Amino acid sequence: MKKTLLIAGMFCLAFITAAQSVDEIINQYLENTGGASKWAQLKGLRYQGKVNVQGMDLPVEMAQLKSGKMYMKFELQGTEVVQQAFDGNVAWGTNFMIMKAEKSDHETTENMKREMQDFPDPFLDYKNKGYKAELLGKESVEGTECYKIRLTKKPLLADGKEVDNVIFYYFDTDNMVPIMSEQEIKSGPAKGMVSQSLFSDYQEVNGLYFPFSLTQKAKGQPMGQTINFTKIELNPTIDDSAFAFKDSDN
Repeated sequence: MKKTLLIAGMFCLAFITAAQSVDEIINQYLENTGGASKWAQLKGLRYQGKVNVQGMDLPVEMAQLKSGKMYMKFELQGTEVVQQAFDGNVAWGTNFMIMKAEKSDHETTENMKREMQDFPDPFLDYKNKGYKAELLGKESVEGTECYKIRLTKKPLLADGKEVDNVIFYYFDTDNMVPIMSEQEIKSGPAKGMVSQSLFSDYQEVNGLYFPFSLTQKAKGQPMGQTINFTKIELNPTIDDSAFAFKDSDN
């Protein structure tokens, strides 16, 4: 069962108007999307949808478990391609040059281990995770007034060194849900650029609200890649083999 997130009847407008501290905003966000206790009970999520790549709508599936295991895969001309996967110890994905499974480098693997505790939401119990949240004021995102929150998480590795792990979230002041996040890319060809994720079309699934549309792009660029989800499952049963490295040579 799912239904579109509505303002009427769901939000306490008086509270929103008076919200001044970062914790009030975060607590209201968790409450508006189902409640912190219900989020904490989640053991896993599976997303299904479509992503448009060069004019083709490709089926895509993502899964995340509380244990840290995850995968993101899509279907290309009838062939399943794993873009990224992690079994809790080994990170891997498809090498698109040779179209074979390949283990990720040490930094990628270590960074995924460091962010395992983010499930199901980095703001849930964020202080006990060792994170820091700061309210920076208000900014407009595509005409929508937002609270801007800086979330500082545990450092990540980039080019052999530990670097700051900071994400900026923009919470719609009416609905009190994030509609965009920004993070500087710290390594690779895009180093120094800012990656943006835009969240929209919040819908309810078994008492929790999720954005059913996710667009990722570089800041300042007009175009990005959008995934439109058609189904989100709570606590799905997924065999461990779905996350395990698939050595094509064996």
